[in-house]
Parts: sequence; structure tokens; C-alpha cells
Amino acid sequence: MPKWPPHWTEITDSAVLAAIARVPRHRFVPVEHQTEAYEDRPLPIGYGQTISQPFVVALMTQLLELTPMSKVLEVGTGCGYQTAILAELAGEVYSVEVVAELSKRAGETLDGLGYRNVHVSVCDGWDGWPEFAPYDGIIVTAAAPTWPPPLIEQLSEGGRLVIPIGPAGWDQMLWLAQKLGGEVIKRQIAPVRFVPLVPDD
Repeated sequence: MPKWPPHWTEITDSAVLAAIARVPRHRFVPVEHQTEAYEDRPLPIGYGQTISQPFVVALMTQLLELTPMSKVLEVGTGCGYQTAILAELAGEVYSVEVVAELSKRAGETLDGLGYRNVHVSVCDGWDGWPEFAPYDGIIVTAAAPTWPPPLIEQLSEGGRLVIPIGPAGWDQMLWLAQKLGGEVIKRQIAPVRFVPLVPDD
């Protein structure tokens, strides 16, 4: 495990830090990038997608405030790295990915590492995974143009949604939303840059 830069002092949840230390990030990146796997930056994984910067993964995970009883929805399985971090902390993880090849590869990697509390599906993440709702936490790993109503609906009372919102490019903001008393309380966290989440036509 490398020595992370100073901004990692923002990650104060010891369980999240322990999960980051346990999950072998190099298993989730292409062979040609494995020597860079423990650098604090995103890396390409094919199909125009990336594995997120470890700090961003840790920050988004910390915002969910997961427990071993939590049921989590991840929108954007990608290579499965964020999925594995969630699986270390939550009881059940449901993850959706629109690119079938990435979903298959991620499922095989997660299975090979022994994660049995992960369920992966190929579908449009804009609609979430209503079959297993409500969720205690929802994490979106692609930038939505606006708040996806289905994800708000699938959030449990007290549940937390972490999502980047904004256009493709640099003008995106990471948001935290929590459903309390039937209302959704929203808070800006930090500027980020993610690949876009494309809603249904």
C-alpha cells in the first residue's frame, strides 16, 4: 500500500481505509497498466471507461456511511474495483453496468477474489435496479446530467446517494443526498470529473 498524498487526511473512516488496503487494485486494471495500479490517479480500462482515482473511491465510499447490514446499489460497475470496496463494507451490493463486456470481466474478477455478496447486472443505470430496492446507499460512478428520479425513489428512508452531476468535461460536482422524513436533503461535496451517465431516450 503506497503512502497517499496529504489530501488523504480527508478520509477519516478507518473501515474505508482498511478496505482500500485490502483490495488488490492491480487485479482490476489491464495488464499494461498494472505497474501504475497503486498510483493515486484514474487509469483506462477499455471501452472509453476508467478505474477511478483511489482517493475519489475512498471519498465516495466514506460518504455512504456503510455498515455490515447495508444494502447498496452501484451504478456503473466498470472494472469492479469500487464494487469490491463496497463489498468489503456492506452486506449486499447490487451493481449495474451498461457495457456487457466490462460487466462480465468485473464479475469474473470479483468472483475470483471470493466476493459472494455482489450481484451484477447489465442494464442502463439511469433506472437503477428496482427489483431489490430500497437501498441504504446508492453510488453513481458516472456523471449524470441531472438527478435521476428512479434512484431517488429507490433510496430508503435515511439512505444516502452519492452522485456526480454535470456535463461531460470538467464542470461536474459530486453531491451527497439523504432521504429524511420523505424529503431529500442535498449537499455539494467537491468538483470531480467522470465519464457521462447516459439516460434512457
